[in-house]
Amino acid sequence: MTSMMAARKPFKVMSLTEAAAERIRTVMAAAERPIAGLRVGVKNGGCAGMSYTMDYAEAKNPLDEVVEDKGVTILIDPKAVLFLLGTEMDVKTDKFASTFVFNNPNQTSACGCGESVAITPARPETLTAER
Repeated sequence: MTSMMAARKPFKVMSLTEAAAERIRTVMAAAERPIAGLRVGVKNGGCAGMSYTMDYAEAKNPLDEVVEDKGVTILIDPKAVLFLLGTEMDVKTDKFASTFVFNNPNQTSACGCGESVAITPARPETLTAER
């Protein structure tokens, strides 16, 4: 049983595309204060019900889920884990803007303006099955 546990790969709540990781590294390098990582979460609001949040994190909170991917540290509030499970963060760049996008398998819809989404939390057994 112990050898089975040792063979499991570490579980990541989120992953980053190379473009997203590069953009985060660039933004964090330009910060005016020391940054421990990028805090990503969700909050209630908007016409579809929820919005993704991102902010600089000066320190890790004791219960944060820590994701290390492509040289970037992402800190996720434990209340957001089931909403973000399996999410890939990417960057979309067009002629006029560059923005982060969340490719989230738990997202069921989005509002027309793109500012909010509806997200169904992943089932806890999904977390166990993917480990």
